[in-house]
Amino acid sequence: MYSFFAMISRIKYINRWGLMNNTRQENLSEHSLEVAIIAHALGVINNKRFNGSINPERLAVLAMYHDASEIITGDLPTPVKYNNDKIKTAYKEIEEQAQLSLIKMLPQDIAQEYESILCGQESEAVLWKYIKAADKISALIKCTEELTMGNKEFTKAHQSTVQAIELIDLPEVKVFMDEMFPAYELTLDEQ
Repeated sequence: MYSFFAMISRIKYINRWGLMNNTRQENLSEHSLEVAIIAHALGVINNKRFNGSINPERLAVLAMYHDASEIITGDLPTPVKYNNDKIKTAYKEIEEQAQLSLIKMLPQDIAQEYESILCGQESEAVLWKYIKAADKISALIKCTEELTMGNKEFTKAHQSTVQAIELIDLPEVKVFMDEMFPAYELTLDEQ
């Protein structure tokens, strides 16, 4: 019996933004889908607007699983996770162990395929830049939604996320932010 997929299905029980007062909880399953959609879009933009050769489908799959280790570790809030280098390094090691634990829940002949997805291969470092960018955009979407609902708790997170996105050196991110992101600030009727 292999429990990988049953464990992965538990992703819906991990809530994000644990230190924040949320008007609506966001779980890791929702977040992972949103990151996958955005990462895929960034890959398409790369190929169509910048004559790139990124595989958007691979981006989407990597993004679907980008936080899978948090099924085991839980979602450590960003201010804690990045508080100092010692914590950041220790948490990275914990994440890696959690990824390996998940892989051990698969039959050996299938595990190698999922190891390449869960453990961020060196050869795909460029793709992970896009996933990290999509992750930040997803965080900004959450902050924007919360502010739209009148939740000032997300004001600083919104500001710092905007600043982080502005520092991302991918022209595809600028395209997404200029052309697609403004629609997230509209009501359903305005869309």
